[in-house]
Amino acid sequence: MRIVVHDYAGHPFPTSLSRALAARGHEVVHAFASALQTPRGDLRRREGDAAGLEFREIPMDPEYPRYKYSFLRRRNMEVRYGRAAADFIREWKPDAVLSGNTPTETQEPISRATVDAGGRFYYWVQDFYSLAVDKLLRRKIPLAGGWVGGWYRRLDRRQFGRSTRVVVITEDFTPILAREFDVDPAGVDVVPNWAIIEEIPAHPRDNAWAREHGLDDKFVFLYSGTIGMKHNPARLLELAERYRDDPAVRIVVVSEGIGAKWLAEQKNKTAADNLVLLPYQPIDRLPEVLASGDVLVGLLEEDAGVFSVPSKTLSYLCAGRPLLLAVPPPNLAARITRDHQAGLTVAPADREGFLAAADRLRESAELRGRLAGKARAYAEATFPIELTADTFERILSS
Repeated sequence: MRIVVHDYAGHPFPTSLSRALAARGHEVVHAFASALQTPRGDLRRREGDAAGLEFREIPMDPEYPRYKYSFLRRRNMEVRYGRAAADFIREWKPDAVLSGNTPTETQEPISRATVDAGGRFYYWVQDFYSLAVDKLLRRKIPLAGGWVGGWYRRLDRRQFGRSTRVVVITEDFTPILAREFDVDPAGVDVVPNWAIIEEIPAHPRDNAWAREHGLDDKFVFLYSGTIGMKHNPARLLELAERYRDDPAVRIVVVSEGIGAKWLAEQKNKTAADNLVLLPYQPIDRLPEVLASGDVLVGLLEEDAGVFSVPSKTLSYLCAGRPLLLAVPPPNLAARITRDHQAGLTVAPADREGFLAAADRLRESAELRGRLAGKARAYAEATFPIELTADTFERILSS
């Protein structure tokens, strides 16, 4: 089978699916956008990859990170990118295209080109972009926003209609698809996201990366990943304030973009010396980065509800460290953490609860060790890529 796995963002975990499918004898192109400011996977061939695997970087306007929060400029760049991706699909003529992490107007030409080229299109729903845009614009520009939001909803409905099957990352998405887009639940497959556990071994707390950054003798609350509009970076600043007088504690944030920029501005204003801000690290250093945290922190605003599942929490589980999450209680990340006793969770608005949970983890090595063991055990049982590749191979053959 000729397969395009299109992961617009170029995140780490979809690359493992492409590698696994290619190892099974399929011709696989893993396509992604250039110039995005987000945590990236290993987006290049490496020794041991199957001969049928290709990585294809599709050009995105290099100014995209600068205008990410300018709606019209961002939209124009995303539309041009979608057309470039569609041109490649028409040329390569795949049997199946699995496309996720993709804005609605980018997904439109990709889905259309797949069908035009005689292939099967599979919408991989990681988030509901159209619903988020609709809600945001109705709040900002009530009259015109409703019309624009409705346009995005219609585009998504059209793309779901083109899909051979729709793949979602949580069962919570199935009723939303039925209610908002008239998608028959019988045409939906649930495949939870995963982390590349094969590439995130549980490293010791005292490791080279921790020593390089002067963290080997500190107690570290670590946040690694995107801080965007769906997150609340103020929680990290509050954490730094909480431990301002504890010289043994550091709050380490490994990120870039609007949230990291805001934290840097606040750090300068408040002289929060215990707040350590670092850019995204090379993917091959990720296991050491995560191992350098005594507690791994995740954030998601209440508005996100069940619509978004932060993939960083899945990598956290692999690291064998306790999680501290301020995310909506119904969210899948919160449910996994609670149900498998991998960390402590609070609602996004519960500031005092968040700080109290941080204190509990700071004070109890026994609690941290117990939660960390449960986290790693869940990851080892759930994330091996061959299990996921079996599922996707069956879906893409349908």
